[in-house]
Amino acid sequence: MYEKLIMTLEALGWDPSDEIVIELAGTQVSGIDVGENYNKKWQTPKGEVRTNKDAFIIIKNQSRRDLSKSQPFAEGEFKPHHGS
Repeated sequence: MYEKLIMTLEALGWDPSDEIVIELAGTQVSGIDVGENYNKKWQTPKGEVRTNKDAFIIIKNQSRRDLSKSQPFAEGEFKPHHGS
């Protein structure tokens, strides 16, 4: 599996020295203190992490993130292909 990850990063043109972050998405964390006597079928203790059935993995290249904000068009620069 590690080989497939390396091949994917190479296919994307990412450099081995780039800061790569792998995150798990599609999870939920309980934020309610339910006490010691709780219904285990419906409630989870505070801070417990559950993974949804449709959870997925996100691979981010922090070194190549574009953190510049979008800028408005200069006067006369916006020329849409369709009419008004």
